[in-house]
Amino acid sequence: MRRALTALIAIATLAGVATPGLPAAAVAAPAVSATTTTTSSTDTASITAASSIASRGGRAAPTHQNPMALRLPDGETAASCADPTAIHGVGRDRNWYLYCTTDALSATEENPDGTLVQHTVPTYRSTDLTNWTYVGDAFSAKPAWVGDANGIWAPDVVYRAGSHARAGTWYLYYAASDTPSATGPTGGGSAVGVATSSSPTGPWTDSGAPVVAPRSGPTGGDRWEFDPEVVTDRGTTYLYFGSYFGGVVVRTLSADGLRSDPASERQIAIDNRYEGAYLMRHAGWWYFMGSATNCCAGSLTGYGVFVARSRSPLGPFVDRDGVAITSTRVGGSPLLAQNGNRWVGTGHNTVVTDFAGQDWIIYHAVDRNDPYYAGQATYTKRPVLIDPLDWQGGWPVVRGGAGPSDTVQPGPVAQPGQRPTYRATSAPVDEPGRLIRSASTGFDGSTLPSQLTWTREPDASTYSVRDSTFRWQTQAADLHPPQTPLASVLTEPAPRGDWVLQTTVAVDTPATGDGVNYVQGGLIVYGDDGNYVRLVSNSIFNTRQTEFGKQVSGQPAGAPTYGNMVVGPVGDTTTLRIVHRTVRGEGQYTAYTSADGRHFVRGGTWTADLGDSPRVGLISLGGSGFTSTFQDLRVSTVRPSHR
Repeated sequence: MRRALTALIAIATLAGVATPGLPAAAVAAPAVSATTTTTSSTDTASITAASSIASRGGRAAPTHQNPMALRLPDGETAASCADPTAIHGVGRDRNWYLYCTTDALSATEENPDGTLVQHTVPTYRSTDLTNWTYVGDAFSAKPAWVGDANGIWAPDVVYRAGSHARAGTWYLYYAASDTPSATGPTGGGSAVGVATSSSPTGPWTDSGAPVVAPRSGPTGGDRWEFDPEVVTDRGTTYLYFGSYFGGVVVRTLSADGLRSDPASERQIAIDNRYEGAYLMRHAGWWYFMGSATNCCAGSLTGYGVFVARSRSPLGPFVDRDGVAITSTRVGGSPLLAQNGNRWVGTGHNTVVTDFAGQDWIIYHAVDRNDPYYAGQATYTKRPVLIDPLDWQGGWPVVRGGAGPSDTVQPGPVAQPGQRPTYRATSAPVDEPGRLIRSASTGFDGSTLPSQLTWTREPDASTYSVRDSTFRWQTQAADLHPPQTPLASVLTEPAPRGDWVLQTTVAVDTPATGDGVNYVQGGLIVYGDDGNYVRLVSNSIFNTRQTEFGKQVSGQPAGAPTYGNMVVGPVGDTTTLRIVHRTVRGEGQYTAYTSADGRHFVRGGTWTADLGDSPRVGLISLGGSGFTSTFQDLRVSTVRPSHR
């Protein structure tokens, strides 16, 4: 479902009693929320009508530069707007509205005990989707049924149209990260709640009880019932929610939107992979967008958005490679990942459609050069960004595949009559060029090539070269100093200039089941034990995923030293590729993976200072009892390709 340009009086209700129609006039507004669904023909007609209006000339849409500017009453700019959702007003209201997760807005606003003041769902208004003005918090106090610990997270605001004689209602769904337990005001597990209002800026009246009550996970413990997302399709309204513990699930909502049906629950995505679900419809497909890894690790945040699609809002959702997001070898194609500029941790998105019919993805990120609130060594700021969402071959891409922007860009057509200036292009990808034979091997013979040397050589009985493969038993060790023991590393000097490092590996951990967490094998670009990047086929609890990690020394006290992102799905064998480029004096390392050795999935980019003489090679570690089998180690020059 897309937030199409539709006649507001025909917006589908939560009960699904109406179907949107065409804009009645040039002042028609974008649909107000992700619950509003349209048929594909209505989407096309609505967007065509709005695009025609926008193309008649008029003033060019204003430019923008990330992050969005969120102005506070004292003139300061808000430091954070995590888990954003954005909507347009109804009727004659020309404003856009932005809602954020509970967070501190400023490092200067403190409580008497020195902690930062937390604002519960701060809300902003804008006319251009770029410059925003703070209008207040959705809640002055937590609802009585919400627990004392943590806060109210990840709002999703939707609109239900009223009858001709009755005004419509706004619904604010939210994650309550804690509820009271039987013995006290905390520890009862997370839940989903809802509040209503006659205005997009409140005041909001809570329903007084959870829409989704706390529930135990499949292996015990409280399931993470986070990040609600509401859509309507063919008269039925669905609530998606969930996170790493328990996965993402969907339920049907009651006609009044205040309760969900536990008996209707269906698994949408496997646990230990996705949160922050966003659903949209485009050209007859439903697209699931979910965020993966850690949202809040300062400059080492590797959060990113992945996409899969289905003909039904209930799934099954599969990625570009045809892999399901319910598979233990988890599917999901990278949609939004850090690209080497200052923005890392690009995730938890929403999508809006402007008056020219262009989709825009709104999401939070972390400035790697300024990741923390002042005076708060480990409290990550997450400002909000916006970039165009394009469609290529039936799949969404951000800025034609270029990813998050950090310079002045053409902005959205946020008001009728503006002229669009954004034009989609296709970003290049990096591919291997000339093979550097002196640094490459197919593991012929019975011994390791002489150019490969050990750091902490393992027992000779744990590795072998035969049948054109290198077999290396996984080690009960890792590379996270000061933790010990430190694992063995097999490397050679990295070439000068830009290059591609690649291997094809199979790690014989089981396809399903727990008990082998973080057993992995793959590539490493090694400065020393505390400074490297690595791309591996990895076991993450009950899943198998490709992980792209970065270890760095010299972090502030208490801050993380390792960050990770994930890339494409694992295969029976997985081809892993790291592309190195020097850009503006920085080393940039971009991950690519392939489950078949032919079609490569581009992931995110780490910037890393690995010294003057980094080395490249292989690792096999994370736990004993398994074997990584490498078919080759290839080092090549790099060339761009406009595929």
